[in-house]
Amino acid sequence: MNICKDHIGGMTFLLLSVAYGYYAGQIPLLPGDEYEPFTAQTVPNALAMLGGILSIALLVTADRGEGSGLKLRGYDFSLVAKLLALVVFFALALEWIGFLLATIVFLIGGYWLLGERRVKTLLVASVPFAVGIWAILTQLLDIYLAPGALFNQIFGG
Repeated sequence: MNICKDHIGGMTFLLLSVAYGYYAGQIPLLPGDEYEPFTAQTVPNALAMLGGILSIALLVTADRGEGSGLKLRGYDFSLVAKLLALVVFFALALEWIGFLLATIVFLIGGYWLLGERRVKTLLVASVPFAVGIWAILTQLLDIYLAPGALFNQIFGG
């Protein structure tokens, strides 16, 4: 059997979906929520199931031809490592500078790593998106996002 990049991608996303589904089941529910049609577990469980279904579909439909073997030449693994480091930085920065600033820095850093160097484009592509997501989460869905330890130290909190 030839292993191709579709098999590796499908298995990776299947494992991530299973792990995500497991941890989605660990989300605590408020008393009485077990009878509600929509709870804190609903969307994560749906995403885990959708991810699992799409991963299995990718595994089933992967090309199994003679020339479809795994070829690692031509991939930029250093870029992947830098993007993963940026994700870790984002996770650490959330606690210190808050969601909005951490998201803006993350997006600017990601676009910069992918080759965009124009400051105007970096800002226009990052700031409105981050502000929009922040507004949807905080204003529309009424989800509390901590402003960050730095904000609390500067302005008191």
